Amino acid sequence: MTFSSSIGVRELPLFPLPELVLFPGRHLPLHIFEFRYRIMMNTILQSDRRFGVLMLDPVTGEPAKVGCCAEVLHYQRLPDDRMKILTMGQQRFRVLDYVREKPYRVGLVEWLEDDPAERDLHPLASEVDQLLRDVVRLSAKLTSQDIEMPENVPDIPLELSYWVASNLYGVAHEQQALLEMQDTAGRLEREAEILTSTRNHLAARTALKDVLE
Repeated sequence: MTFSSSIGVRELPLFPLPELVLFPGRHLPLHIFEFRYRIMMNTILQSDRRFGVLMLDPVTGEPAKVGCCAEVLHYQRLPDDRMKILTMGQQRFRVLDYVREKPYRVGLVEWLEDDPAERDLHPLASEVDQLLRDVVRLSAKLTSQDIEMPENVPDIPLELSYWVASNLYGVAHEQQALLEMQDTAGRLEREAEILTSTRNHLAARTALKDVLE
């Protein structure tokens, strides 16, 4: 898997979504029904099919400054000009300024990339991968369900860090913090902390279940 990258600054149509954080390499299906976003989609489909996804804070009502560019892979027009689209996250960006607000927001953005790693991150990535497998195994045991690891888990540290972050549920602000990091090691270390806490919690519940049974 490769993520396209560009140098410099560009204008990008923006699509704020409540408590949703998109990561590079991840699919995002959307149902477009608001008039302003139907206009936006019709416009970008005539150009490079790209727009920016930003998490909308439900408390402040303001979009985050760091988001992920989405590229439309497929689309289907529905009655009333509504659309179903399938997108994939590309590179991350930071909003420098807003070019306009109506009919939809357009931002002046700069692309973000992680800083070069100062050490081999594969051991750390292997640790995160193992913690992930422990969590899946314990979840399966606790729920008595057949839960298996997906086959598409990346082994490249950067891609793994995005994959794990995108699969955290119910913690949009934590995901946003992981998206904003520009340090792959730091992102993986934080994910290791989260997965360790989850594993320990599941292990305790599984042990209790075994005793009660």
